[in-house]
Amino acid sequence: MPELKIHIGGREFEVSCRDGEEPYLQSAAAMLDHEASALASQSGRLPESRLLLMSGLLLADKTAGLEDQVKEMRRRLTELEVQLQQAQNRASAPPERIEVAVIPANVTQRLAELAAEAEALAEKAEALPH
Repeated sequence: MPELKIHIGGREFEVSCRDGEEPYLQSAAAMLDHEASALASQSGRLPESRLLLMSGLLLADKTAGLEDQVKEMRRRLTELEVQLQQAQNRASAPPERIEVAVIPANVTQRLAELAAEAEALAEKAEALPH
């Protein structure tokens, strides 16, 4: 098991981890050190246990916030997947059939005759003396 020296809040610690986990441990230690350094600069000298506790709580709070964001993103992703599936279903459905009534030829012809009669009457009405 590899032994690593990590620095947190200006203090050095020696920890061990499994083979291959060194980068993860160093990354986690860097995050904890960042929080601890910020606390130490604000609060002065804190006891080691208090510094680590407060740093851990700050990281846990950030993690909880990120987990909430991930849950919301997953919920939204599920909604979008449902909407996409509905859109795909609509796109693959047969097109809606629209029927347009056909006007019989004799009706069209009669309407033309009526229009001609109306025009003739209008011309006669205009020719009458006022």
